[in-house]
Amino acid sequence: MRLLLQRVKSASIKINGQNSGTIKYGLVIFVGITDTDSINTTNFCAEKAVNLRIFADENGQMNKSVLDIQGDLLVVSQFTLYGDCSKGRRPSYIKAAKLDIALPLYQKFEEKIKEFGLKTVTGKFAADMEIQLVNDGPVTLIIDR
Repeated sequence: MRLLLQRVKSASIKINGQNSGTIKYGLVIFVGITDTDSINTTNFCAEKAVNLRIFADENGQMNKSVLDIQGDLLVVSQFTLYGDCSKGRRPSYIKAAKLDIALPLYQKFEEKIKEFGLKTVTGKFAADMEIQLVNDGPVTLIIDR
Protein backbone atom coordinates (compact mmCIF):
# COMPACT_ATOMS: atom_id res chain seq x y z
CA MET A 1 0.00 0.00 0.00
CA ARG A 2 1.22 3.45 -0.80
CA LEU A 3 -0.26 6.59 0.73
CA LEU A 4 0.48 10.12 -0.32
CA LEU A 5 -0.49 12.49 2.48
CA GLN A 6 -0.84 16.22 2.08
CA ARG A 7 -1.39 18.54 5.03
CA VAL A 8 -4.05 20.99 3.89
CA LYS A 9 -5.81 24.12 5.02
CA SER A 10 -8.86 22.98 3.06
CA ALA A 11 -9.90 20.58 0.31
CA SER A 12 -12.96 19.63 -1.68
CA ILE A 13 -13.94 16.83 -4.01
CA LYS A 14 -16.30 16.52 -6.94
CA ILE A 15 -17.32 13.06 -8.12
CA ASN A 16 -18.60 12.80 -11.68
CA GLY A 17 -18.97 16.60 -11.69
CA GLN A 18 -21.05 16.74 -8.49
CA ASN A 19 -19.85 18.31 -5.23
CA SER A 20 -19.26 15.46 -2.83
CA GLY A 21 -17.70 17.08 0.22
CA THR A 22 -15.26 19.53 1.73
CA ILE A 23 -12.84 19.47 4.60
CA LYS A 24 -11.09 22.14 6.58
CA TYR A 25 -7.67 21.83 8.24
CA GLY A 26 -6.38 18.27 8.07
CA LEU A 27 -5.10 15.69 5.60
CA VAL A 28 -5.80 14.59 2.08
CA ILE A 29 -4.84 10.92 1.82
CA PHE A 30 -4.38 9.41 -1.64
CA VAL A 31 -4.41 5.59 -1.46
CA GLY A 32 -2.69 3.22 -3.89
CA ILE A 33 -3.07 -0.54 -3.50
CA THR A 34 -0.88 -3.33 -4.86
CA ASP A 35 -1.40 -7.11 -5.14
CA THR A 36 0.55 -7.94 -1.97
CA ASP A 37 -1.57 -5.73 0.31
CA SER A 38 -3.82 -7.20 3.00
CA ILE A 39 -6.10 -6.16 5.86
CA ASN A 40 -2.99 -5.90 8.04
CA THR A 41 -1.50 -3.45 5.54
CA THR A 42 -4.62 -1.28 5.56
CA ASN A 43 -4.73 -1.21 9.36
CA PHE A 44 -1.03 -0.32 9.64
CA CYS A 45 -1.26 2.46 7.06
CA ALA A 46 -4.43 3.97 8.54
CA GLU A 47 -2.90 4.02 12.03
CA LYS A 48 0.33 5.52 10.69
CA ALA A 49 -1.46 8.25 8.71
CA VAL A 50 -3.60 9.57 11.57
CA ASN A 51 -0.79 9.38 14.13
CA LEU A 52 2.02 11.06 12.18
CA ARG A 53 3.09 14.16 14.05
CA ILE A 54 3.06 16.69 11.21
CA PHE A 55 0.95 19.49 12.67
CA ALA A 56 2.32 22.40 14.68
CA ASP A 57 2.19 22.51 18.45
CA GLU A 58 2.05 25.72 20.52
CA ASN A 59 5.77 26.29 19.78
CA GLY A 60 5.41 25.90 16.02
CA GLN A 61 7.07 22.46 16.02
CA MET A 62 5.54 19.53 14.12
CA ASN A 63 4.60 17.53 17.21
CA LYS A 64 0.87 16.93 16.78
CA SER A 65 -1.06 14.43 14.70
CA VAL A 66 -4.31 14.97 12.84
CA LEU A 67 -5.93 13.09 15.75
CA ASP A 68 -4.39 15.50 18.27
CA ILE A 69 -5.78 18.54 16.46
CA GLN A 70 -9.08 16.81 15.58
CA GLY A 71 -8.50 17.67 11.92
CA ASP A 72 -10.50 16.55 8.91
CA LEU A 73 -9.66 13.85 6.37
CA LEU A 74 -10.27 13.44 2.66
CA VAL A 75 -9.50 9.90 1.46
CA VAL A 76 -9.21 9.16 -2.27
CA SER A 77 -8.24 5.99 -4.13
CA GLN A 78 -5.44 6.56 -6.62
CA PHE A 79 -4.05 3.60 -8.55
CA THR A 80 -1.56 5.90 -10.31
CA LEU A 81 0.54 5.92 -7.14
CA TYR A 82 1.80 2.58 -8.45
CA GLY A 83 2.64 3.97 -11.88
CA ASP A 84 6.15 2.94 -12.93
CA CYS A 85 7.79 5.63 -15.06
CA SER A 86 11.24 4.05 -15.22
CA LYS A 87 10.97 2.88 -18.83
CA GLY A 88 9.60 4.60 -21.89
CA ARG A 89 7.22 7.50 -21.83
CA ARG A 90 4.05 5.78 -20.77
CA PRO A 91 3.68 4.71 -17.12
CA SER A 92 3.11 1.04 -16.42
CA TYR A 93 0.45 0.24 -13.87
CA ILE A 94 1.23 -3.45 -13.57
CA LYS A 95 1.97 -3.08 -9.83
CA ALA A 96 -1.45 -1.56 -9.12
CA ALA A 97 -3.89 -4.15 -7.77
CA LYS A 98 -6.80 -5.24 -9.95
CA LEU A 99 -10.33 -4.28 -8.98
CA ASP A 100 -11.15 -7.55 -7.16
CA ILE A 101 -8.23 -6.99 -4.77
CA ALA A 102 -8.11 -3.19 -4.65
CA LEU A 103 -11.77 -2.34 -4.01
CA PRO A 104 -12.27 -4.44 -0.85
CA LEU A 105 -8.96 -3.23 0.60
CA TYR A 106 -9.76 0.41 -0.19
CA GLN A 107 -13.15 -0.04 1.51
CA LYS A 108 -11.44 -1.58 4.56
CA PHE A 109 -9.02 1.36 4.65
CA GLU A 110 -11.97 3.80 4.60
CA GLU A 111 -13.66 1.85 7.42
CA LYS A 112 -10.51 1.87 9.54
CA ILE A 113 -9.96 5.61 9.00
CA LYS A 114 -13.56 6.37 10.00
CA GLU A 115 -13.08 4.46 13.27
CA PHE A 116 -10.88 7.31 14.52
CA GLY A 117 -13.94 9.57 14.74
CA LEU A 118 -12.62 12.44 12.63
CA LYS A 119 -14.71 14.15 9.97
CA THR A 120 -13.95 12.03 6.92
CA VAL A 121 -14.92 12.68 3.32
CA THR A 122 -14.19 9.96 0.78
CA GLY A 123 -13.87 9.66 -2.93
CA LYS A 124 -15.54 6.96 -5.00
CA PHE A 125 -13.42 4.09 -6.21
CA ALA A 126 -12.71 4.26 -9.98
CA ALA A 127 -14.87 7.37 -10.43
CA ASP A 128 -13.97 10.56 -12.26
CA MET A 129 -12.94 12.87 -9.43
CA GLU A 130 -11.74 16.45 -9.14
CA ILE A 131 -9.88 17.41 -6.00
CA GLN A 132 -9.09 20.96 -5.03
CA LEU A 133 -6.81 21.57 -2.10
CA VAL A 134 -4.82 24.28 -0.40
CA ASN A 135 -1.51 22.79 0.73
CA ASP A 136 -0.27 23.84 4.13
CA GLY A 137 3.50 24.17 4.32
CA PRO A 138 3.57 22.42 1.92
CA VAL A 139 3.87 19.17 3.84
CA THR A 140 3.65 16.09 1.62
CA LEU A 141 4.69 12.61 2.76
CA ILE A 142 4.65 9.09 1.39
CA ILE A 143 3.87 6.00 3.44
CA ASP A 144 4.98 2.85 1.67
CA ARG A 145 4.20 -0.51 3.21
